[in-house]
Amino acid sequence: MRMLDNYVDGSWTKSKATGTTDVINPATQEILGKVPNGKQTVDDVTAAVAAASAAFKSWSQVPVMKRVQPLYRLKQLLEENAEEIARTITLECGKTLPESRGEIQRAIENVEVACGAPMLMQSEFSENIAGGIDEFMIRQPLGVCACIAPFNFPGMIPFWFLPYAIACGNTFILKPSEKVPLTMTKVFQLIEKIDLPKGVINLVHGGKETVDALLDHPEIKAISFVGSSKIARYIYSRSAANGKRVQAQGGAKNPVVILPDADIDMSVQIITDSVYGCAGQRCLAASNIITVGDDGKIKDALYESAKKRKTGFGLDEEMEMGPVISPESRTRVEALIGESLKEGAKILLDGRKASVNGFEKGNFIRPTILEGLPLDGEIVRTEIFGPVMSLIELKTVEEALDFINSGHYGNMACLFTGSGANARKFRSTANAGNIGINIGVAAPMAQFPFSGWNESFFGDLHGQGRHAIEFFTQTKVVVERWPKEWSRKF
Repeated sequence: MRMLDNYVDGSWTKSKATGTTDVINPATQEILGKVPNGKQTVDDVTAAVAAASAAFKSWSQVPVMKRVQPLYRLKQLLEENAEEIARTITLECGKTLPESRGEIQRAIENVEVACGAPMLMQSEFSENIAGGIDEFMIRQPLGVCACIAPFNFPGMIPFWFLPYAIACGNTFILKPSEKVPLTMTKVFQLIEKIDLPKGVINLVHGGKETVDALLDHPEIKAISFVGSSKIARYIYSRSAANGKRVQAQGGAKNPVVILPDADIDMSVQIITDSVYGCAGQRCLAASNIITVGDDGKIKDALYESAKKRKTGFGLDEEMEMGPVISPESRTRVEALIGESLKEGAKILLDGRKASVNGFEKGNFIRPTILEGLPLDGEIVRTEIFGPVMSLIELKTVEEALDFINSGHYGNMACLFTGSGANARKFRSTANAGNIGINIGVAAPMAQFPFSGWNESFFGDLHGQGRHAIEFFTQTKVVVERWPKEWSRKF
């Protein structure tokens, strides 16, 4: 099985690396491909940056109306090939096919929004800001930009950045996760067909050596990243030290509050989907489920819903949850469940040591529910990134908000209620960048920024929408005067 190629300067090129990492189907342990890895990938980055820098000189001068035309073609190609891309996501990432289909749809929506760059890039003009003086602001591209993408959404997250960057006149280098490189390889096979000039979009594979080369290269002006908070902080610090713009999305421990006046049946189904969707491997997965004034009905309903969830191979349309990404991830999640017991928790539903008939080698963990976790313990504040629900009982909305706001993450917080007053209070005071009211996954649509607060985000401007346009452009203010006596000279 040959090593995957990079895509540099409009052509598929072999990596300089001699080492490889296997791309493994998490449900079967089948080797799907081999991705380059090692110190020589630094040379791959150098070649990609050279191509992107050369392309920027002309691409930045192309009118924005013309820059978005290839994106219209890309949208069409993504739609025509959505099912094939979704199957690739499921094979290498493990999520169910419906989840993969939803992911690629979100990618397409970001391409649609980026096609609005001619309007989104417009800026301000003030006539006669002083006597005979006009002042205006224009937006111009930065240069070469790069994205370091995570494993959990290989088809969607690159599109939080890629279409906006090139629509704004930048050139772009994408490094997919070495765990899931096949999805973007397939997408780049479509990008070949959209008539972009050579070097505008490039793909380089690799691991930490590739990442550090991108962070350190002086010609790369901006870095976009999604991953754990630990790595996000590293990406932000190293990139900023090298004078780059950075948007680094980190981890989360997302709380969901259920009040007694909520629609219990609806809320339980939505919350179960939020906790266990993508096997809990998403930065907007619900994790700490806080019940207020529960007489046991909510807990029992969550238990029954979780217990019924079908776990198995994602290409089976009947499955509702797939495996976690790797054996190491499975070991880590199961170890954290074990640590919760040491802290005094009780396991209401234990998904450890799961075995799926026909897929015994898969990295499966069935839905798990913990209760009785100490609020000052470690597990209640640790991102597990697996199919684990922690049940917490509090007495009031105020206690719930105090608990939420004491956390160090701030990606999402959700409330289920029939009270407009409580909803308004919650959305106003909960310290999180994405708020859901009777919503279990408060994922912003493409025209809104994917917000994140505290240690869930390092930077100023987020991915998607107008924030992406602002991130991938720099402002220039022009102050202009044309005295009449000068005009008469010509």
